[in-house]
Amino acid sequence: MRTGALAAGSVAVALVLSACGSGGDSPKSRQSGPGFNVATKEVVNPSDKKGGTLKLVNQADPDSFDPARAYYAYVWNFMKGYYVRTLLTNEAKPGEDGLKLVPDLAQALPEITDGGKTYTFKLKTGVKFEDGSPITSKDIKYGIERNFAIDVLSGGPPYLKDVLDQGQKYPGPYQDTDPNKLGLKSVETPDDSTIIFKLAEPLSDFSYLLAMPGAGPVPQAKDKGDKYGEHPVSSGPYKFQSYDQGKKAVLVRNDQWDPKSDTVRKALPDQIDFTIGTAVDEIDNQLLSGEVDIDTGQTGVQQAAQAKILLDAVNKSNADSPNTGFIRYFSISTKVAPFDNIHCRKAVQYATDKVTMQTARGGADAGGDIGFNMLPPNIAGHDDYDPFNTKSGKPQIDKAKEELAACGHPNGFDTVIATRNAGKEPKTAEALQAALKNVGINARLDPTEPSLYFRSTIGAPSNVAAKGYGLMMAGWGADFPTGYGYLSVLVDGRNISASGNNNYAELNDPEINTLIDQAKAESDPKKAADIWQNIDHKVMDASVMVPFVYDKALNYRNPRVTNVFVTEYYGMYDFGSLGVQ
Repeated sequence: MRTGALAAGSVAVALVLSACGSGGDSPKSRQSGPGFNVATKEVVNPSDKKGGTLKLVNQADPDSFDPARAYYAYVWNFMKGYYVRTLLTNEAKPGEDGLKLVPDLAQALPEITDGGKTYTFKLKTGVKFEDGSPITSKDIKYGIERNFAIDVLSGGPPYLKDVLDQGQKYPGPYQDTDPNKLGLKSVETPDDSTIIFKLAEPLSDFSYLLAMPGAGPVPQAKDKGDKYGEHPVSSGPYKFQSYDQGKKAVLVRNDQWDPKSDTVRKALPDQIDFTIGTAVDEIDNQLLSGEVDIDTGQTGVQQAAQAKILLDAVNKSNADSPNTGFIRYFSISTKVAPFDNIHCRKAVQYATDKVTMQTARGGADAGGDIGFNMLPPNIAGHDDYDPFNTKSGKPQIDKAKEELAACGHPNGFDTVIATRNAGKEPKTAEALQAALKNVGINARLDPTEPSLYFRSTIGAPSNVAAKGYGLMMAGWGADFPTGYGYLSVLVDGRNISASGNNNYAELNDPEINTLIDQAKAESDPKKAADIWQNIDHKVMDASVMVPFVYDKALNYRNPRVTNVFVTEYYGMYDFGSLGVQ
């Protein structure tokens, strides 16, 4: 199937080149670049030139511009690059250097005492919000407390709440009885420039939690609850000039940002125009014609554009296909019949045609390598464990039918596949649907708008049950580059919540939960990785997730964009470093 698609693409490329010869294409869009995949290794078009407007685009709204609610990787990249500073952040460099944490609002890396249970930070002097008010330790504490208000601010990651609550059952600032709304006992602010975190148990990955946007400062006086994402207050180099939901966001320079206090962000463009709601094929056309600069989704171009890029030397020299660190997979609900029976879940494992799903995402070059377990190759602990023998990607019809008989449905059954209605996901879901039909499993597709999908469609167990979602398409990248940062939020049964739930399978295995606690407390990275490997094996044995590709994304960069490189922290272009010629 991939060969046929590329052959068809050859004709399209010939037509494009013919149009170029007759003046049908703009000179900028035909400018040769430094080479394919160069931005995965080094900075492309390095420059310190300021000015111009960077033109970003996406098919859909972000899940939220509120740092406590956002959970899309590209949104974190966007926040970190432009308007949310945190105590620590990842270094803005290509390669392994980009995985390192460096001080941001903090003067230095934390002072860690009390056997790894106390983290103390001093803030830099002179840092301000966009309105000129100083950023204090209390603003950071208040921003962290907002993560606890899941009744108002659903959708964000659970880590800070899980680690810092420590039995207090803190409800968040909106129900806080403390007169200053700063009643979270595990975070202390003895003065405006000092913040101290008191952990109940050592957590070797705790610093990574403080690099998440949800650990950024929020001025209490400007907090509008669930409306805060409509105009978040900037602590970074840019601020929102406007945001028209579903259409466009415009960011301009924040004149209160002091570049002397910020060693990470380049802040090169004068303005950032972020157009929202453009159809995916039109995004690809605009990228190749030079009308826009970068697709923030960073999930790769569509099939027609893949051929135009991979078969054209000039276009290919302006493209990259990095390993994103994501696994594309689907969850199998343990609460929706007949998937409460493990043999029905195993039937799906064997029936899945991973090759056709890989092809729907762009093949090995633009979609990724066949996936077979739930730790990605860039996370310590990944190994070759493949309990269902799926490395070939081909379905095993006989084994699927044996499992159907074992679960009492020898002739198959009906179910529903939940999926987003954007990007490559509909075609991927259709490939799954077709494979399941070959063994008698009739799966109806139920597509949903992307901005709602993870928060309230598959992120609400009550909705999953009501809609009968047996299978749920998903993709996941590490919140930070460790086993804890990747896998725990997907499989820890104690984190299952009524909304914004990320354990879509609703797996709650006491043995897995105990191993997670052991891994979190282990200070030796090698020993921790071994525990996460064991957890991964047990998750796969439970047959609650079906990984089908270790993701790659074929992304195009407008030749006029400067300082382009792939940050390994997010597996995509580092937005905050980009400039324009």
